[in-house]
Amino acid sequence: MFAHVDRGRTDGELLDRAGALLGDLPRTPVVRLPHPGIRLYAKMELENRTGSAKDRAAIWILREAIRRGEITRATTVVESSSGNFALALASFLNELDVPFVPVLDPNVNASTERTLRRLCARVEKATEPDGTGGYLLSRLARVAELRAELSDVYWPDQYANPDGARGHYELTARELLEDIGRIDYLFVGVGTGATINGLSRRIGEEHPQAAVVAVDVEGSAIFGAPPARRRIPGIGSSIRPPLIDDAWIRKVVVLSERDEVAGCRALLRDHGIYAGGSTGCVYTAITRHFDGHTGAGPEPVVAFLCADSGTPYADTVYADDWVARHLTPVATEGA
Repeated sequence: MFAHVDRGRTDGELLDRAGALLGDLPRTPVVRLPHPGIRLYAKMELENRTGSAKDRAAIWILREAIRRGEITRATTVVESSSGNFALALASFLNELDVPFVPVLDPNVNASTERTLRRLCARVEKATEPDGTGGYLLSRLARVAELRAELSDVYWPDQYANPDGARGHYELTARELLEDIGRIDYLFVGVGTGATINGLSRRIGEEHPQAAVVAVDVEGSAIFGAPPARRRIPGIGSSIRPPLIDDAWIRKVVVLSERDEVAGCRALLRDHGIYAGGSTGCVYTAITRHFDGHTGAGPEPVVAFLCADSGTPYADTVYADDWVARHLTPVATEGA
């Protein structure tokens, strides 16, 4: 679907507007965080306009689809999302005056769903588990139904669309390398595979010695484990995304959702950063990997993304009662 080009359908004005939105993306800051034994840097993707790293993939996908004539002002965009990608698409498509129907599931953060219902005339929600313990396959089945129902529809297919990975290659990775320089370790939370694909390939090309560490969560099927129920959106998947296949990954770390919660709270306590679930999972992976590290020579340079804000997770990851109810046993003390 991604190679199709119909220049006769390309809307020049719409393409210019999409290009302007891409050009207006902020350059998110990189901050150094004190950590014993390493030089630790966080790229604050939570400062994107819709609050997450998904902005980079979303606008690149939309701009390219418009350029190929796959999206016009008569098109309806339909996509399955656990939250952040839908928010990014909804924001950009609202400015482009192109209709958007997100397909969500019960794990979506309540604040995210409220915002999407304000931005979109139609919101679909898959409520039946799909047999893997999750809802992804149910969401994708509903997307297929909508594609058959609507006369002019575009499906971004964020799990397989190379344009999403290209957005991170051209934007996120370029900024990270310009701001930090040498990178020895890059830790990336994995969901659709677009972020780690784009980041790992560019960093691998410019710094072949760098070790890219993929961070996943228990219950995810990305790296071969059987899928199981997960409660926190934003990391993991019930399928292996095709974009993973050509990512340059040196090591895989799989943690529990309890570790994810602990990492979020530790990042807030240690550095005052109020981040979302996937970022907490990555922070736990980093602290465990370098626990007690006192290697000789220069301190290794370690980077990660603060992929989204903790605000949508206030009633889940940061709420002791929710954690005790859904992720027992877990220590709920923290920031």
